[in-house]
Order: sequence, then structure tokens, then C-alpha cells
Amino acid sequence: MDKSFLKLPRLIQILLLLIPVVNIVTEVVVRVSAFLRKPTLMHLLFVILAIVTLGIFSWIDLVWCLLFHHLIFM
Repeated sequence: MDKSFLKLPRLIQILLLLIPVVNIVTEVVVRVSAFLRKPTLMHLLFVILAIVTLGIFSWIDLVWCLLFHHLIFM
């Protein structure tokens, strides 16, 4: 799922991270799939951070995605 998110056009990525409830779900799903694909401590930390902050971290990822075309630390 994380690789398919990165293959999406930038506009679709931005829209998924811009809609309030969808951004939380997208963030958690992409982070969990990255953790399952490559289980490292950093991926686990960002899964926990995405769940605990409930949307604040996804707004940071929105800005990061606008600037660099991928999620932070992906």
C-alpha cells in the first residue's frame, strides 16, 4: 500500500491528505503497510506517532508531500 500511494499522482496524494478523516486513515494505512514490508524501529515509531497524534502528523505529511513528493521518513 505504501508503494502504491507513492505511485499516485501528486494531486491525488494531496487530496487524500487534505480531507480531515481520510488523512488519518491514509496515514495509518500507509505507515502500517511500510512497517509490515520493512519492520524497523523507525517505521514502528511513525506508526505509533500517526495513531497517537490523530491528524496532526498527517498535516505535517501534507506539507512534506507538497515539497518532496513523499511522506516524511518514507
